[in-house]
Amino acid sequence: MSSLTDKHWQPFYISLVLSGLFVIAFFVLSALGYIQSIESQGIIGDASRWCERVSGGLFREPVNTLSNLGFMVVGIYIFYTITTDTNTSSNNYFVGLTGISILYASAAIFLGPGSMLMHGTNSGWGGWADNLSMIMYILIPWLYNIFRMSNWTVRRFLEIYFSIVVIYAVMRWISGWGLGINLELFSVSIGLWAISEFLFKFWSPLFRFLSGFVGFVVLALFGTTPLDVIANFSEYWWVILFWIPGLLSNKKPTTTRTYKWYFLGMVAYFSAFIIWSTGVPDHALCRPDSLIQAHGIWHLLSAVATYCFFLHYRSESA
Repeated sequence: MSSLTDKHWQPFYISLVLSGLFVIAFFVLSALGYIQSIESQGIIGDASRWCERVSGGLFREPVNTLSNLGFMVVGIYIFYTITTDTNTSSNNYFVGLTGISILYASAAIFLGPGSMLMHGTNSGWGGWADNLSMIMYILIPWLYNIFRMSNWTVRRFLEIYFSIVVIYAVMRWISGWGLGINLELFSVSIGLWAISEFLFKFWSPLFRFLSGFVGFVVLALFGTTPLDVIANFSEYWWVILFWIPGLLSNKKPTTTRTYKWYFLGMVAYFSAFIIWSTGVPDHALCRPDSLIQAHGIWHLLSAVATYCFFLHYRSESA
């Protein structure tokens, strides 16, 4: 019988310890003023670009910073869940400790520190960490869907994933937002995720070709119409990437999923997005000194969505 001292529990303990050490180090370094950006001192007392008033205290945006603990709690709980799984014989990479389930849990946790570094310091490097954490999470769903519809091995999946992360991290650091080529990889990945989910559900040789058009529906949900794309193609050139899932998904999936958790996750995410749009200084609902911040709610609801999507992939069965 397994116990809490088994090596099997090491991933959970490591996630718990590293998360705790980060929080402690973050608080200490913030209290000592070692990680606060010099440029943000000039806007102390003003509303930040996410509405909350910039503070000269421990964190530049206290509520927007601490609300990111939700991601860490969710990620640690996912680690606990996959560690305590007993039925690990199924062909489900989100049940038990697998390379993919560990990667997902780790990425969910890192969403917290990445965003905390940005809102807590208002620094350029904090923004880089925040954006990188978002990319490290959003790559997983659509790459995993392609993995399930191709001949990739888990090793191949992980190699492709980490190659994209490293390349993106370097280019984002050097070239800034858009990587110097007007490529918003996070936005593109949301489209690729939706496309690959539809392809997983309705795979056929014909739909492999048509699936890219699903990306335009996703763009429309975020307020960008096909006419906007055509009129500003130099800005939206990356829509050609919408055909990546169809190009690479050359095998009909042999498993099915229960989509209730996917739709609940989408409800949570789009609710968060709507609330997120009100968390800007010029919005009528902006209250810079309130303990209830729209951007903080965005973090918490996004954490809920992250857990729902985890359950979505766990629902997969032959």
